[in-house]
Amino acid sequence: MAKVPSAVVAAGGLVGGYGVARWTKKRQLGGAVLAVAGAAAARQWRERAGGPAAGALTAAYVVAFAGSHPLAKRVGAWPAVFGVAGVVGVAAWVVADRRG
Repeated sequence: MAKVPSAVVAAGGLVGGYGVARWTKKRQLGGAVLAVAGAAAARQWRERAGGPAAGALTAAYVVAFAGSHPLAKRVGAWPAVFGVAGVVGVAAWVVADRRG
């Protein structure tokens, strides 16, 4: 069975985490989705690109999550989430996924 690319897991975690939090009105549930997807992506990054790259991509994932909040005040919530998810997804693809 083929693995889902880490770029999809990471971007999906950011979008899915926000979507779950918004639709259920349970921020903790959205945070759980975000954390589980982030951990799954980090594991793939470590396997595919090594520890330092995994650390950098994990940091980018966390910064994207945090950065989406002030960005949302300027462009709206969904555009901010899709924007940061796209950036993280592209970074994950470049660093870890395109090789395999």
